[in-house]
Amino acid sequence: MADRVAIVAAAQTQFRPRRPEVNYAEMVLEVVEKVLDETGLELGRTIDNTVSCSHDIWDGQTISDIGITDVVGGHLGAEEKVAMDGATAVYYAAIGILSGHVHCTLCVAHTKMSQTRRNLVNNIAFDPLYTRPLGLDFTSAAALQANRYMHRYGVSERDTAKVVVQNLGNARHNPVAFRRESLTVDDVLSSPVVARPLKELDIAPDADGAVALILASEKVARGVTKTPVWVAGMGACYDAHYLGDRDLSDCFALEQAASQAYKMAGIRDPRKQIHVIELSDEFSYQELMWLEGMGICTCGHARTLIEDGATSLDGTLPVNPSGGLLAGVPTNVAGLNRVAEAVLQLLGKAQGYQVAHARTALAQGHTGICGQHHCVIILKRD
Repeated sequence: MADRVAIVAAAQTQFRPRRPEVNYAEMVLEVVEKVLDETGLELGRTIDNTVSCSHDIWDGQTISDIGITDVVGGHLGAEEKVAMDGATAVYYAAIGILSGHVHCTLCVAHTKMSQTRRNLVNNIAFDPLYTRPLGLDFTSAAALQANRYMHRYGVSERDTAKVVVQNLGNARHNPVAFRRESLTVDDVLSSPVVARPLKELDIAPDADGAVALILASEKVARGVTKTPVWVAGMGACYDAHYLGDRDLSDCFALEQAASQAYKMAGIRDPRKQIHVIELSDEFSYQELMWLEGMGICTCGHARTLIEDGATSLDGTLPVNPSGGLLAGVPTNVAGLNRVAEAVLQLLGKAQGYQVAHARTALAQGHTGICGQHHCVIILKRD
């Protein structure tokens, strides 16, 4: 069995609303070539297997990973798909290495959201007999969650708008983001209402793109790079599928996933021991909920962190210095992007949005309706 797992390379495409000049396999090829060139590793020789993350409906074909098997070396070794979020692909890849079954794994995720409409794709995730016929999608369900959370804890639309202003301000310095804007709270509040209280700027935009990482055992990693980023802790958990079975203002799955990751990484006080967080803010209010679910602060008080500047780029605990999902990151790719951005921070390569002296990072991904499933990854530098 491997003692430790490291991330030895990370690459991302530019994220754009539409990339009609390439298909999704060509997007994946962009990032695969980058991580192979960076490390000198070879598919089928020094890389044992691939874990991919994609979505059949977004790709327009069942068993969507068959469209990238030649690009990721599926004909040279095992390839397995995680049909959830990219962070879970990292979790799955790391477990394989820790088991000793493999020693080096390519991890990729891709989505072309421009190929269809998100409400059609997301509606299919709902129960076919009860909730799907109502026309629910992730955005309308998120509006239910936002209303419940905001009512319970007295959070205002102005509070959530501050999340948007901060994250899109951070994104101005991130070359792979496309929604890079200098906004005011009033700009956010005056954007068109999509599903009250969510407005257009409260919602992550559609995007096309891909991300790749290479994970390796300590022995392999030491021979590839002088600056490995260690996967120090991991956790994952599901909540109930039916919205009526949950209090939507709670974060049960995230609390469990974070607890698992903290225990594995030896984190007792996340507010003090973590130096930077990259979380999946598909909707603005989720940044507040997720911070509370991770135990960074008590429920209802994340808005105070934003207000006081604690989560800003030069704050005591920067959150989403990359701009987060609100800046434009494809679904499914999001979690892998969170991990990749955290890796850049720990390597000191986040030019223009670098957090000073970052040695420990938290990356979080989620999937499903109202954050049904969460995955938390803790990363560390030596």
